[in-house]
Amino acid sequence: MTDLKIIKPEEIQDNVFNLIGSEWMLITAGNKESFNTMTASWGGLGVLWNKNVSFIFIRPCRYTYQFIEKADTYTLSFFDKKYKPALNLCGTKSGRDVDKVKETGLSPVATNSGSIYFSEARLVIECRKIYFQDLIPGNFLEPEIEKNYPEKDYHRMYVGEIVSGTCS
Repeated sequence: MTDLKIIKPEEIQDNVFNLIGSEWMLITAGNKESFNTMTASWGGLGVLWNKNVSFIFIRPCRYTYQFIEKADTYTLSFFDKKYKPALNLCGTKSGRDVDKVKETGLSPVATNSGSIYFSEARLVIECRKIYFQDLIPGNFLEPEIEKNYPEKDYHRMYVGEIVSGTCS
């Protein structure tokens, strides 16, 4: 990884609620020949099954979904505030229709294992998928949650073991 130092997940200093919920992240899956990225503000970092993990959620209609389904790994890239317009574009435009790299000016880089992240990121977390689960609307205990799904396009949750982390 370029210009980033390797860190352990325990060394991440950011408030994860701000990091994901307010500052957003790019979820990227694929390889240097073919990848896609999308902005996400839902997800989490934590410990599960004695492993440091991330939890991400992707709707099946999203272009990134087909990439993450094929990939063994994915990255989460976090940026300084000046990149918010780029993240906004990656969250509102589909990679089916737009070359997000060209439109945002972000620079894709491959990790040692071949996952893609962006050199402008200030924090990168690489994860290996270890579990997935489709959200089941009948399991929503709070009826308000259903309002997030007017199209009935329920997310698939992925749990990924954090295999590397880097920061600037």
